[in-house]
Amino acid sequence: MSEVGTAQDPQDVHVTVQRVWRDESARLVGALTRMTRDLALAEDLAQDALVAALQQWPRDGVPDNPAAWLMQTAKRRAVDSFRRADTLRRRTTELGQALEREEVEMPDLDAFVDHIDDDVLRLIFLTCHPALSPESRAALTLRLVGGLTVPEIARAFLTKDATVGQRISRAKKTLEGESIELPVGQERERRLDDVMGVLYLIFNEGYTATAGEDWARPDLCAEAIRVTRMLAEVAPQEPDVHGLVALMELQASRLHARSDADGRPVLLEEQDRSRWDELMIRRGLTALERAMTVSASGRPMGPYVVQAQIAACHARAATAAETDWHAIADWYDLLAHLGDNPVVQVNRAVAHGRAYSPEDGLAVLDDVADHRALAGSHLVDAVRGDLLARAGRHAEAAAAFDRAASLTGNEAERAVLTARATAARSRS
Repeated sequence: MSEVGTAQDPQDVHVTVQRVWRDESARLVGALTRMTRDLALAEDLAQDALVAALQQWPRDGVPDNPAAWLMQTAKRRAVDSFRRADTLRRRTTELGQALEREEVEMPDLDAFVDHIDDDVLRLIFLTCHPALSPESRAALTLRLVGGLTVPEIARAFLTKDATVGQRISRAKKTLEGESIELPVGQERERRLDDVMGVLYLIFNEGYTATAGEDWARPDLCAEAIRVTRMLAEVAPQEPDVHGLVALMELQASRLHARSDADGRPVLLEEQDRSRWDELMIRRGLTALERAMTVSASGRPMGPYVVQAQIAACHARAATAAETDWHAIADWYDLLAHLGDNPVVQVNRAVAHGRAYSPEDGLAVLDDVADHRALAGSHLVDAVRGDLLARAGRHAEAAAAFDRAASLTGNEAERAVLTARATAARSRS
């Protein structure tokens, strides 16, 4: 088997390079970080290999094993880099010996099989280091693990390229000197929560954008799901990781039905459920079953498993009228006991309002409405408006929807809330 294939059209090769980079960059950077013990250098070497591919593959053809080619090229650049640094001659010898021990016969990657999963997991844990802010964790994770470019990340979070670049640069500087080894014991469990929190933050930003004209950003959801599946492969005994996969899959199954042909948002109870993605639902339910199996073996059930159970209640209902709101309310009661999360309480108010009465929902909402974490958020007023409208208090509902519309930064969501305010006023 030859190292390279037949020459191809440059445009086709460029698309192939992009696909390979998206699929393999996390493994490549992770392995190079392990070898060099330097995250910044590892990313530079990976980028050098990418540039080499863009230059050579259109001329020589795409290799039979593109991932192995990138790894081998990056390793050679690593050796050259250390050889050029006179002050690092000792490290040149050590690195050379390490690389020789892990030498790969092109195009076979079998020698790396024992390291690949650990390398990716190590990289995820590193990018989600607790010393970083949530925004920096998300940006660095998408950059190194998700393979997104700085402009892509900036578009995803509706911010400037320079802002994202600065976040990533500062994050890398913060991580200088930090151990790249996988945390163990309680430290690993604490870090795992950070990892899952970042991935869910990324997914939620895709599911309902916090600002801008788009109601959702499906590409961002897809990236979060891809990386979380990766995490589940390398942390198979953690039920909440499988729960997070299930939650994302089940929620993402509704993406196509969340807007109409004109791009206007469609609320859950009004969605055409035939447009829900059945494959994603099956995958989500399978991941949830795996989470419950692992939990039954002695691992505690976490909040993502409970949230996945709530999403499953919606997924199993053929129509909105068949939704088991009593079960959802029970799951939200359990979720509220697992931690002090004001957003959970807001959603719990919705569930109690549907399962029992609007007044029950309002009582739950009143208990959390003044929580400082919700200051400036539109969520409380949006839910209050819905519950008041269901209680027949339409004038109060209109006022609540107006307040919610003034607080949201998402244009599509503002349009929905404004329309609901108008409808409530007409009924009052």
